[in-house]
Amino acid sequence: MTLVDTLILLTGLLVLLGIASSKLSARLGLPVLVLFLVLGMLAGEEGIGGIAFENYPLAHGIGTLALAVILFDGGLGTPLAAVRAVWRPALLLATVGVLGTALVTGFAAAWILQLSLLEGLLLGSIVGSTDAAAVFSALRHGGVTLPKRLAATLEVESASNDPMAIFLTVGCIELLAGRMVLGSGLLGLFLSQMVLGALVGVGLGYVAVWVVNRINLDAAGLYPVLVTAFGLLTFGLASWMGGSGFLAVYLAGIVLGNSRLVLQRGIRLFHDASAWLAQIVMFVVLGLLTFPSRLAAVSVQGLLIGLVLILAARPIAVALTLPWFRFNRRELLFLSWVGLKGAVPITLATFPLLAGIPQAPLLFDVVFFVVVLSALVQGWTLPVLARWLGLERPAEPASPVRLEIMSLRDVEGEVVDYAVGATSRAAGRLVRELALPEGAVIALIVRQHQVIPPHGKTRIKAGDHAILVLRREILPLVTQVFSDTEGDRDALPRLTEFPLRPNVRVRELEDAYGIEMKTRPQWTLAEALRSRLQPQQVQPGSMVQFGPIALHVRRVSTTGEIEQIGMVILPTEDIA
Repeated sequence: MTLVDTLILLTGLLVLLGIASSKLSARLGLPVLVLFLVLGMLAGEEGIGGIAFENYPLAHGIGTLALAVILFDGGLGTPLAAVRAVWRPALLLATVGVLGTALVTGFAAAWILQLSLLEGLLLGSIVGSTDAAAVFSALRHGGVTLPKRLAATLEVESASNDPMAIFLTVGCIELLAGRMVLGSGLLGLFLSQMVLGALVGVGLGYVAVWVVNRINLDAAGLYPVLVTAFGLLTFGLASWMGGSGFLAVYLAGIVLGNSRLVLQRGIRLFHDASAWLAQIVMFVVLGLLTFPSRLAAVSVQGLLIGLVLILAARPIAVALTLPWFRFNRRELLFLSWVGLKGAVPITLATFPLLAGIPQAPLLFDVVFFVVVLSALVQGWTLPVLARWLGLERPAEPASPVRLEIMSLRDVEGEVVDYAVGATSRAAGRLVRELALPEGAVIALIVRQHQVIPPHGKTRIKAGDHAILVLRREILPLVTQVFSDTEGDRDALPRLTEFPLRPNVRVRELEDAYGIEMKTRPQWTLAEALRSRLQPQQVQPGSMVQFGPIALHVRRVSTTGEIEQIGMVILPTEDIA
């Protein structure tokens, strides 16, 4: 067997073991990165695998590429509404918070390790940022559901704080090497990282949307590859120009993920799988770099520095930045605890090794120890802390799945698969009672292993999958019909008119959308309108308010019957 054959065999085995580790991680509640790192150490020179690997430049390259893929996938799954809601606290925590964490940890590290102050600050800078891969894994796959604003703050912070960590790390290395003076050089480095990264990321994101939706590829499988190519191009161009490739690729992912794309569902599935593979490869490779004997040698110092980081540095950073943004004490305590460390600090720890800093091997070993400590202590206790603080929320029902009719550019419609949860408004109701807007049809109901052709008297049950064909402009309203009964009514789309059938009953409309019309529930919508209008007013254009909605007469027959009605969800300030 040749060397190449051996490498292919070992790669396959490690990836399979990594996937198996992810299942074990879910059962044990252990952060998946810990098992991947342990798997790498077991495969390494001091483990049972005996693989000798000490190529820091190659590990740095693999880690950087993997992080780019993970951040790109994270951006694809981040709703723009979440970014708009939390960008101010997240950005402050990603900049001032990282600086505060680095300073507190750096001073402690200099004293504990008997290093110079600048070397201590270098270590603090390396571990100062919250790791996106660890946070995305914990929040999206870790079995804990947090309030949306809290989860979004953590995700956006972790994805946007890498430029600050890189800026501080590179700045400390340059100062140690005597290639930069304190002042304008550091400020210019920071601004170029943030500004150029943001401009390249948003700009190429929109370019990618334009190209993907206009290019006509013969093979559908090439669309995810095309999107990946744009992600890598974004990272590379931003880095080449002196900006942050990590910030750029995350922002490009947000732009793509919040735009309509050809084969959008397939693109998302492809990148979810790519991100998992990147995590496995990255953490296993970083584990291969580590020698357990060297970790044992720095265990006491690493434990002390890790405790300072977890119990002092991160809480101080949160206390300095977030009290002004209406987070309550429980949320601030949770944010103080969940400063998860992961692949970014280990990857940044290779920078001093590549730069030839004398204390670089010691810094690398301590950083690795701190990352494992953070993952074990913070990552393992995250669900417990969320429950203890009363922050855990019931798991949301599966998001509606848009099937790939979207790949047909000339079809103004979608096929959507709704998973009906136990608390869904649709659960337990007959199909005819759902008050669906015109243009939405239930095409199929899947119950366990059975396919049920729907009729008006078919009752929808929890656990069903309702597959609808609908016009895309009414998707937000239809989603409300299948959402949780305790969902926020403010989530209803406002000032957009949706067509309804006039024979829908008031009770059915109220039940479907969680509203109260303040009129007789047994009436049809047409009857409710006629009760408020004079006979001569029953004509197209007439509108009547019923509580939080307004009904609009859209079409009337030659005999005076109301044939079509429009519904508008009113803004809160307009509700009488």
